[in-house]
Amino acid sequence: MSGYGIARSWLYVPGHRPDLVAKALDGEAEAVVVDLEDAVPAGSKALARETLARLSSTKPLWVRMNLPDDEAGRLDLDVLAGLPIDGVRVPKATDPAVVKDLAQALGKPLHLLLESALGVERAFELARVHELVVGLSLGEADLAADLRVRDRAALEWARQRVVVASRAAGLASPVAPVWTDVADLTGLAADTAAARDRGFHGRSVIHPRQVPVVHRAFTATPDELARARALLASLEDSTETAFLDADGRFVDPAVVAGARALLAQNEETR
Repeated sequence: MSGYGIARSWLYVPGHRPDLVAKALDGEAEAVVVDLEDAVPAGSKALARETLARLSSTKPLWVRMNLPDDEAGRLDLDVLAGLPIDGVRVPKATDPAVVKDLAQALGKPLHLLLESALGVERAFELARVHELVVGLSLGEADLAADLRVRDRAALEWARQRVVVASRAAGLASPVAPVWTDVADLTGLAADTAAARDRGFHGRSVIHPRQVPVVHRAFTATPDELARARALLASLEDSTETAFLDADGRFVDPAVVAGARALLAQNEETR
């Protein structure tokens, strides 16, 4: 029940706030990511780990650990290996050797966060370093700082790099990064629709109010589903591998694969 490739929303919640963790697990988000890293003050890391030890969930439950090569990360490892969680998000991933060691130590699915130029450059290598690596995502705030860019559009190439690396490595479509302006739901909707159309499935969110917006973007409309079903039905009336259907649409194996993927993905999220 890792949720990767299926869940539309991944809600970050600070691990040192058990009240917020409980609300997140009872809320609409389809997966919850308990944060031990950036959202947790240094003095509250131990409390966050204690919160994890008491959790159980009927939805995918992941943890974002601290950097695996610092003291907080090493303490996280001691706790995470024995917990019934669905996977671990690894921040600022850059070194395939570190990721491989981490996978072997944890024995749990890993979602790597690429937050630097080096991480993006090594995306494909990181995706293939171990069978427990199930996904890649960008950490866009850190990446923008590392690249010294101010224009969000400058990160589009990095988003596509993650999509290509994920699919080339045989992984599910990647989860889109967080939208940090919680008040701007219109911007979130537009950016999420663009991410969907460019190969992402699902999005990390930082507030429950963002969840319905993300769900709408990653849910096919009844018309889209009907068209996909009609396209597949047209296969029964043709002996050709490439043809025009009754609506004048060109149908070939690639178009058929897209229709099947759309239907499968929407059936999984229900």
